[in-house]
Amino acid sequence: MDTIDLKGLQVAHFAEGCFWCSEEIFEHVRGVHAVINGYSGGTEPNPTYEQVSSGTTGHAEAVEVYYDTNEVDFATLVKVFFASQDPTTPSRQGPDVGPQYRSIAFYDTPEQKAIIDGHIRELEASGQYDRPIVVEVEPFTKFWPAEEYHQDFAERNPGHSYIRMVSKPRFLRFRDKMPGVLK
Repeated sequence: MDTIDLKGLQVAHFAEGCFWCSEEIFEHVRGVHAVINGYSGGTEPNPTYEQVSSGTTGHAEAVEVYYDTNEVDFATLVKVFFASQDPTTPSRQGPDVGPQYRSIAFYDTPEQKAIIDGHIRELEASGQYDRPIVVEVEPFTKFWPAEEYHQDFAERNPGHSYIRMVSKPRFLRFRDKMPGVLK
């Protein structure tokens, strides 16, 4: 990953299935300056991809999103999070199945929790989904960066079959839902 000055930026954490997909989506959002792939929500210290993939560490594939509040606010990032996935599928996004692919919106403050909970209520009231929203809302505790080969994966591997068949179509669906937030 290229070195980026992250001073003065706020940080948010989300888990919504494969972190390659999440990274590509959040990196295209105006005001987001960096996205790091990693693991959060579990108890195993310094987990590896192999450990997390086993589904036994409690971690989910997650992203750490660095953003400028002069360009994008936390509420918009929460909307991006929900619009870029199916929040009604427990431990699954697309072809990826297991607890490591569960959807979690992490919060650092009571205000952030209120924003997440409020957006869930809005979505439930909208009738947009015919099943309940199963996104976990959890206080943020720890983020472990993933191995270097996972960083900027879609950008570095555009011809990879997963990127072509899963990640890129997911990004395009998101782009069609929220074109106004893109860089």
